Amino acid sequence: MTFNKGSLILVDYTAKVKDSEEVFDTTIEEDAKKYSIHEQNVKYQPKLVSIGEVSYPVLKGLDEALAKTAVGDKLTVEVTPDKGFGERDSGKVRMIPIRKLGEDAEKVSVGDTIEIDNKRGIIRFIGSGRVQIDYNHRYAGKTILFDVNVLKSLDSPNDKIDGILKNRLPVEDSKISFDLKDKEVNITVPEEILRADGLQIMKHFIQLDIFKFVPTLEKVNFVETHVNKQTQEKKPESKEKAPEQKTA
Repeated sequence: MTFNKGSLILVDYTAKVKDSEEVFDTTIEEDAKKYSIHEQNVKYQPKLVSIGEVSYPVLKGLDEALAKTAVGDKLTVEVTPDKGFGERDSGKVRMIPIRKLGEDAEKVSVGDTIEIDNKRGIIRFIGSGRVQIDYNHRYAGKTILFDVNVLKSLDSPNDKIDGILKNRLPVEDSKISFDLKDKEVNITVPEEILRADGLQIMKHFIQLDIFKFVPTLEKVNFVETHVNKQTQEKKPESKEKAPEQKTA
């Protein structure tokens, strides 16, 4: 069984550069630690992929391969530059005066990623008052190998909503809660992100995704509960028993 365009699936993968064996991305925390690419603030979890869609995309070569798989498949996918991070373009390598980096001029080194003129680039060379910046993707021109495990197809409305929320909300899965009834879903916003920057944007994309992948729904409600911690009920004061007086 293959997947149709728009199918939502969950996959685990570990990605590496073919010629150097450099592992640079993974959904598996154990692999991240094993290859010394672990990041403390990253939520390691299966990747949500929408086959042939831009909502939850992967590299074109990986997407095409996943469309031909089935749940339970484990495979290695080879993605060439033309269907991966693109071919290298020498026109995207620029030499600029190092003074243009301002205060960062003395802090940067070869291999660092910096942003200049609203574009991100990699420093390839520093010398003679100049710095060479490569605006190609770090893995442009490289063939990438993905070790993939196709875990699950999200077919029911409940599974799709659950997958979308786990992907969009930066909290532990145990703190994600929603109630789906008929054509309406109530999503509880976790207390720890009630004041988070970008919460409105998160909610916007969540409702867009839910309506797209569960078109039978008519309403998406976000439930926010704010607790006034300053009016917590005071504990009653304990009354100490007066010592007994002895009579002569």
